[in-house]
Amino acid sequence: MPQRLPTSLTPLDKTLDALLQGVEPVAPVELTLVEALRCIAADMPPLEAHPPRDVAAVDGYAFGARDLVGVSSYSPLPLTTSPVWVEAGEAMPDGCDCVLDSDSVDLSGPLPQVLAEAIPGQGVRRAGGDIAAGSLVAEAGRRVLPRDLLMARAAGIARLNVRRPRLGVVNVPGGAVTADLIAESARAAGAEIVSSTAAGRDAESIAAALGDGAYDLLLTVGGSGVGRTDTAVTALAARGEVFAHGIALQPGRTSAVGRLGKTPVVVVPGAPDQALAAWCTLALPVLDRLSGRRPRETVNLPLARKIASHVGLAEIVLLERKQDMWIPLAVGELSLDAIARAEAWLVVLGGSEGFAAGTPVDAYMSWD
Repeated sequence: MPQRLPTSLTPLDKTLDALLQGVEPVAPVELTLVEALRCIAADMPPLEAHPPRDVAAVDGYAFGARDLVGVSSYSPLPLTTSPVWVEAGEAMPDGCDCVLDSDSVDLSGPLPQVLAEAIPGQGVRRAGGDIAAGSLVAEAGRRVLPRDLLMARAAGIARLNVRRPRLGVVNVPGGAVTADLIAESARAAGAEIVSSTAAGRDAESIAAALGDGAYDLLLTVGGSGVGRTDTAVTALAARGEVFAHGIALQPGRTSAVGRLGKTPVVVVPGAPDQALAAWCTLALPVLDRLSGRRPRETVNLPLARKIASHVGLAEIVLLERKQDMWIPLAVGELSLDAIARAEAWLVVLGGSEGFAAGTPVDAYMSWD
């Protein structure tokens, strides 16, 4: 028998506006490099040049290039002193701006001889060649990536200034698989995750598991249905406030949003596809604002075939990229196979009937 839905559905945009009301970026914290990975960068001090001075890029002999003009094996340059040998990474001696390999210097005779010329900078890594003075490990609002940690370590930085919202995930018994999906997605998006499981599926047990509000964002997973199955919504209403239950979103129509004290709350359905829809359209925008993240980038490509959507419902579309076109994998009803294969996603808003084949559309490339 089809599940009975709330008599009226709240439009997605109005739901999100209510959920985002009063939400501001969390205060920055200093974390170790490993902890800061995937978090959103806050303001960071400019870096000094690295290397701080010219260094050898290869092993060899250090010279001044202007002293070697015209030198060759037919016109060698005799030296009155032994040339200076440098190892890769060592600072270049004063007055030297190039490095010749060992085959370019003949040490067999009574006097050393140079057998080749060079150009300034040959075999040398210039000061600031790896990191220019004034560079940033990561610009504010951008996610910290592994390559950023490489630059931080090269610059001798052990901690980074980032924003990491604290996100609580309360699993209603029976939805562990979906709760893990949400927690892992949030962790990949740079949140600190505190996971717990309610003692039972009843409203009292879920209300007790909601905690003391020591989160920046709280998600419950499961118990968002209607009637006897809306225990998570009942629990939230008992402890806080419910803004909307029943969202014009497919999948995910039984999602709910509200607030516990000052903490925004998203009641996520227990089914993976519905949970993923609620995560992308409701929870993720809140997490982005808490993180101070810049607007997410999209990729614009034409559709390989049309997308038909129901007017009045915002529908999730999963996409696969082939030959520089978006191929729709699923619209509104999302199988686990389609979720696993999807490379991008978009939302067809409730006022649209969809898109014709060939229409360029903007799609997000990741779930996190």
